Amino acid sequence: MNLARRERLLDLAQARGLEALAIMPGPNLIYLQALSFMLSERPVLALFPVDAPPAIVLPAFESAKATAAEIEAFPYTDEEGYALAFHEACAALELAEARIGVEALRMRLLEARILQRYAPGVELIAVDDLLAELRIAKGPDELAAMRRAVAAAEAAFLAWVPQLHVGMTEKEAAARLTAEVLTRGAEALAFEPIVMGGPNAASPHAVPGERPFAPGDWVVVDWGAMVDGYMADITRVVVFGEPAGSLAALHRIVLAANAAGRAAVRPGVQAQAVDAAARAVIEAAGYGPQFTHRTGHGLGLEIHEPPYLVAGNTLPLAAGMTFTVEPGIYVEGLGGIRLEDDVVVTADGVETLTTLPRDPFCVPV
Repeated sequence: MNLARRERLLDLAQARGLEALAIMPGPNLIYLQALSFMLSERPVLALFPVDAPPAIVLPAFESAKATAAEIEAFPYTDEEGYALAFHEACAALELAEARIGVEALRMRLLEARILQRYAPGVELIAVDDLLAELRIAKGPDELAAMRRAVAAAEAAFLAWVPQLHVGMTEKEAAARLTAEVLTRGAEALAFEPIVMGGPNAASPHAVPGERPFAPGDWVVVDWGAMVDGYMADITRVVVFGEPAGSLAALHRIVLAANAAGRAAVRPGVQAQAVDAAARAVIEAAGYGPQFTHRTGHGLGLEIHEPPYLVAGNTLPLAAGMTFTVEPGIYVEGLGGIRLEDDVVVTADGVETLTTLPRDPFCVPV
């Protein structure tokens, strides 16, 4: 539990005219109360009134978590169902007619309907921006966890590359990378690895399949690790044989774009300026239409969170903000190149958290 985080959130909520917040299982509940639950058919909802202690409605067999977090519990059993627990919680916290902040990207119709039924007249207000404001700058403990996540992901990759060989499928390679991540200090994957070779690499988020690696293949590898709830997200390129041909030229362009994007990061610079710096390199080389996504996304308790490095985002960067810089070029029928690093804005510039070389990793053929 982090009282300072909770108090700051409630101050922000009160300033916006809200009387409570309703937080679903997920990163915001972990951030505020160090509580983690599986999202399922059994609803769990934490309620944070601005002028009273918090409470949570949850299955009775999860009550020990609430006790440890020092939050009042309204438990229910499978046999009795959740209706009475929600009724009692809403009545005890006087939520009828209240303006309640909710996570538009996370609250399900189930929980929204429950609040509307047991807190008559309630008004549900999206507060994703408010929660993002609270979480967007990382503190020392959060950055330490992200460094450990990067270290685990990089150790896994270095142990994995020597296992690759011609004839191995993308799917088998991804499975082996998964195993390495889970045995190199990570508590979980940040996401399912993307391992795409040859023409398949022209799709940025393709799913590994049964295509076997062949001599001359360029393979885009996008993977991550989670440590203490915080994420690392990295992309590098593997080549079966010696780097050569048109993809080698594209790699040099993307390498320069990655460097330009990272060099543009400093406090006060707008988020869109990082995108513009990386994109200018690729456009100057004639591949602007083949750079099909934003330059980066925030990173922390979620694999995608603010700030987003994209044209139109005028948010000024500030110390403690963490995000990816990942320009790419994707040519249908040929393949793709992407190089992704994790960075943190410092007081006077930027620190790149990832340490792996950006040159292609070569597999002997």
